[in-house]
Amino acid sequence: MTIPFEHLPLAAIGAGLAAIGAGLGIGLLWGNGLQSMARQPELMPKIQVSMFIGAALVEGVALFALVICFMQMK
Repeated sequence: MTIPFEHLPLAAIGAGLAAIGAGLGIGLLWGNGLQSMARQPELMPKIQVSMFIGAALVEGVALFALVICFMQMK
C-alpha cells in the first residue's frame, strides 16, 4: 500500500494540532483542579474524580482527532 504524499503535510499538521490541544486541555484541567483542591481540601475526592473523567474525555477527543487526521492520508 502506498501513501499519497499530497495529503501527508495536512495530516501531520492536524495531528500536531490535536496533540497541542489535548496537552493544553489537560494542563488547564489539572492546574485548575489543583487550585480548587488547595482552596477546598474537603472536596478533594469529588474534584479528583471530575479531573480524571475530564482528562479521559480530553484524551478521547484527541484520539478521535488523530484517527481522522490519519484517515485523511488515504
